[in-house]
Amino acid sequence: MDPLDAGAGSILRQPKAVWATAGASVVAFMGIGLVDPILPSIAQGLHATPSQVSLLFTSYFLITAVAMLLTGFVSSRIGGKKTLLLGLAFVVVFAGLAGTSGSVGQLVGYRAGWGLGNALFVSTALAVIVGAAAGGSAAAILLYESALGLGMACGPLLGAVLGNVSWRYPFFGTATLMAVGFLCITAFLKEQPRPARKTSVLDPLKALGHGGLASAAVSAFFYNYTFFTVLAFTPFVLDMTPYRSGAVFFAWGVLLAVFSVIVAPRVQERFGSLKVLGGSLVLLAADVLVLGYGSHTAAVACTILSGAFIGVNNTVYTELALGVSDAPRPVASAGYNFVRWFAAAAAPYFAPKIEEWTDIHVPFVVAAVTAVLGALVVVVRRKALAHEAEELEPRHATEDGVGAFAN
Repeated sequence: MDPLDAGAGSILRQPKAVWATAGASVVAFMGIGLVDPILPSIAQGLHATPSQVSLLFTSYFLITAVAMLLTGFVSSRIGGKKTLLLGLAFVVVFAGLAGTSGSVGQLVGYRAGWGLGNALFVSTALAVIVGAAAGGSAAAILLYESALGLGMACGPLLGAVLGNVSWRYPFFGTATLMAVGFLCITAFLKEQPRPARKTSVLDPLKALGHGGLASAAVSAFFYNYTFFTVLAFTPFVLDMTPYRSGAVFFAWGVLLAVFSVIVAPRVQERFGSLKVLGGSLVLLAADVLVLGYGSHTAAVACTILSGAFIGVNNTVYTELALGVSDAPRPVASAGYNFVRWFAAAAAPYFAPKIEEWTDIHVPFVVAAVTAVLGALVVVVRRKALAHEAEELEPRHATEDGVGAFAN
């Protein structure tokens, strides 16, 4: 089924609660790429090296990974609305504090607190949207993933516009927008029903005992190393003004959104999920090699093009992770993301370190190798993944599901 047809009639006719949550989701995803265009400016302003500044991603995603074990525990006890508000409150406080940082160490610490808030919010947002949406889960998931793509595209743009004045302003801007989201959710979202069974902190780890889910998580770990090498290290390679870097990553985010929501489901239906995933990972590997060894123009073009492969990969990995095991989808998703977000924390740290030890090309060679390793896991473990891949209906999930980037 065409995902756009599934939700076209109802995606725009949603309750205020859905729009409030989706709007806050856009801002939450903006926070991921917000610092991209201003990384060189932050390094200059705080007299820090690229490897030190890259810790902004490492601290953010390391906390996000660990927090994945806690989000289900929290939301199953205090409810979806309170979990969203708690996450938003953390982001407002720590994003605002990040703008006041006097050293890179302070900024890294505040980003860690921001990561905890973002994990609480985004891990709960889709379940809340699905529960409150009109028109069924297909429309809700499409709306959520549209928010994901819009946020990933607009984050670098906002960072560029505000960061051109001062690297501090994007942090203050995010805190302000999230405060507005907090007020909207407080006003428009009713409390969601709590699950019948409370989630344990260890449940996501137990879910990884399933071979198919573990295979998806390991493959996604390698893929995410490649993904976040592009996201966190490329701005230093491009060495552009905040405006130009923001424009590059805006175009990257647009491709990510289009290929995630529109292209991926169509090619999955035609070729099958595992073939699409394996092929996309190999193409991503080739893309980052050209990015690392090509001219500056080629690097810009390959950075933008990588958004297409990343969009496809995000979609397929999510559907595999949510359906390949018999664990409840929030639990399976938490275990899967616990594994893969560690790569998102590792890549921003190791890429500039590898450059210091070798040269500027080698981090992209490593990123290409990890993308190929992700594809090899899919090939070797295809039997564990194939059953679910064959039965997937692209872009659908049950009401306890969670979405592509955040879950």
